[in-house]
Amino acid sequence: MSNLLSTRAVKNCLHQSFSVLLPLKECVLLDYPNHSNIGDHLIWLGEILYLTRTAKIDIKYTCHGGDFSEDILNSQSSDIPILLHGGGNLGDIWPKYQLFREKIISQYQDRQIVILPQSIYFKFPENLERTAKIFNSHPDLTIFVRDDNSYTIAVESFFNCRVIKAPDSAFEMVDIPGLPNIEPSSDSILYIDRVDVERNALYSPAKLGIDNLVVEDWIAFQWMNKLPKDWVYIPGLAKLIREGWQRGLATPDQWLSRQKWEHLHPYSHIFHTIYDSDSHRKSWSLMHSAIYQLQKYPFVITNRLHVHILCLLLDIPHVVFPGSYYKIKAFYDTWTHDLPTCKLVEDPSRTREAIEALLQRPSRQ
Repeated sequence: MSNLLSTRAVKNCLHQSFSVLLPLKECVLLDYPNHSNIGDHLIWLGEILYLTRTAKIDIKYTCHGGDFSEDILNSQSSDIPILLHGGGNLGDIWPKYQLFREKIISQYQDRQIVILPQSIYFKFPENLERTAKIFNSHPDLTIFVRDDNSYTIAVESFFNCRVIKAPDSAFEMVDIPGLPNIEPSSDSILYIDRVDVERNALYSPAKLGIDNLVVEDWIAFQWMNKLPKDWVYIPGLAKLIREGWQRGLATPDQWLSRQKWEHLHPYSHIFHTIYDSDSHRKSWSLMHSAIYQLQKYPFVITNRLHVHILCLLLDIPHVVFPGSYYKIKAFYDTWTHDLPTCKLVEDPSRTREAIEALLQRPSRQ
């Protein structure tokens, strides 16, 4: 895909790809991101908003992998399709989510199943072969993939499935009304640096040669750093601390804005009408935290795909680094390379040069 001139164009591509879902009247949506990676919550929110607002599809049941109920799903008509949450875990890097996906596909051969936009990566060919047998055995499986590399893998390996290329579902939130809008309160540059298995050490902060750098990960992870060293696990208390931190203890200056976002935003009522409304409201609250985290700074660097996407939604100039495999570069090359507020940098020594060039560009969304 070339000559994409705006985030609206990417959203239009998402709608064109998702048009195959429009005949659906009802669905279930499985694999809610029951963790603190805000990127997956942005994907979930995009999925919810597309299904409910754009496609007018009634979501009858949602769950995460740990609380999946066969009884609840089986109580729904067998004509209701199963949609599986998108993201970057179709492969063998994050086996927990892949195994749940394979379980559903194996167990529900009588239902239409749709995997929402995913990046595909298998480190070990034997794992891809095993997954291909499971996927190809299903008579009605559609797989949305969110980059050209993943599309090639899917077409070659999942030959009995319908494969459709689509941008990340978070682009459904392009032009969302009522976004918080604060002026940067710091002259520093924010580096959202992931520290898990998808991190590429070549782009460590120390190698960038930038002095005014604030290094963080998603704010939703920061509550863990507040636990005392002699912390003793008490059931339910960790969740209470995490929820309190995410909902404003970390950032009391956000309190008023957060109340408006959670209770007065024109979309907030949507989450009350879907099964398990508490989960959807948690995702909505996490989006507010992420927006405030990024908007405090005039410029952002990241090796997280959804920091890149949220910066595009917020019109924040930013540099993107590759991760441990092709996910970020492939997505950038497929969808976002033409957008004027971002630049993929593969040579860390050229980071400062990219920053200066981006700051001189007029934004155009």
